[in-house]
Amino acid sequence: MSVRRTVAVVGVVVTLLAGCRAADDDGRFPEPVRPRWEMADLPVPPGAPGRLIARDVTACAGRWYAVGAVGAPDGGTRPAAWRSVDGRVWTSLPLRPISYYGERAILYAAGCSEGRIAVIGARSGGAHGNPRVRTWRQDADGGLSEVPAEFELYGGPEAVSASRIAGGAGGWLIAGARTGGAAVWRSADATDFALVDDAPGLASDAGLTTIATDVVAAPDGWLVAGGGRPAGRGDRDPYVWSSADGRAWTRTALPATGADEVVQRLARVGPVVYALGVRGSAFHAWKWSPQATGGAEEWRAVADFGATGAGAVAGVEAVAGDAGVVLAMTVASDGHRLWRSAGDAQSWAQVTLPGHVSAGGDTSAAVAAADGRMVVTVDDGVAARVWFAPSGPV
Repeated sequence: MSVRRTVAVVGVVVTLLAGCRAADDDGRFPEPVRPRWEMADLPVPPGAPGRLIARDVTACAGRWYAVGAVGAPDGGTRPAAWRSVDGRVWTSLPLRPISYYGERAILYAAGCSEGRIAVIGARSGGAHGNPRVRTWRQDADGGLSEVPAEFELYGGPEAVSASRIAGGAGGWLIAGARTGGAAVWRSADATDFALVDDAPGLASDAGLTTIATDVVAAPDGWLVAGGGRPAGRGDRDPYVWSSADGRAWTRTALPATGADEVVQRLARVGPVVYALGVRGSAFHAWKWSPQATGGAEEWRAVADFGATGAGAVAGVEAVAGDAGVVLAMTVASDGHRLWRSAGDAQSWAQVTLPGHVSAGGDTSAAVAAADGRMVVTVDDGVAARVWFAPSGPV
């Protein structure tokens, strides 16, 4: 996790990002959404000065949280997190690292449960330069304390990824992968995580190599999403796994076309679950919702939108839902983009960001939504900024 500087600079002037977008049923392209963006300042946390790094943002019990790091001129980093009650005024949170890599971590994923957040962070290091993953729990004063963990819990020769974290009635769950396939880490209170790997139905088997990319809490347990590569094929298929306790898992194949397809982010809005990822050369939305007629509940492939382009790793970085609106932040060969759809997820319109941010390097973007407002963090590799606007029609 280097802190290379890039030449892309986020401008204050709202510009329209060029490119493809999903067409309406009659073949027309929806008009771009142009929110009334307002910029907020992230304060530099106490300590050595440096450039701010933003990696994720989430809404939690009437507050907003952003996580990332402070990057020093010599390439060093230290973890950072911020909180806001309105998206406009932010304060930095106390950070309490307890390990060498915790002191240098870049926080990159945040989840919420019962008014508190838990966070994943990492910093590359060691003989092989692999990410050294650490988790953080929120204390009563709002600060974040690093959770003690043995190296082998997330690292070691079988390490692949610890991607996302979510909280729910069943505690906390991290979704990721080991060399044996999709895996999760369970905790009752975010203070002690236990690895669940080689779980039948979740991990890889003779016919399918799996990876998990995201997790959300469900009323009856957990949903984990990702993909699987069938034996003898070069492309992936999209999958969702369900579990009541995080130990035993049931695998569900989402509608697939034969193109390379994988789910990268999940969002649950009331009883509806959205799964977003890539399908061939476009982004794609799948949707699950209860059947009003009492018929079988199943996942549906809803719509393609945007274009992944060539020459860069494309993906859905974040998904958020609020008051009949679904938002998706994507990255493709031509940069980071924000998209908006109604709850049906059938037609997607591009949302103009407050400036163009190129793909690659140390750039990132994320979005969260709640109570009629969306908050976006944008990091162009030189500076991190926060913007907020109404999430609904403007």
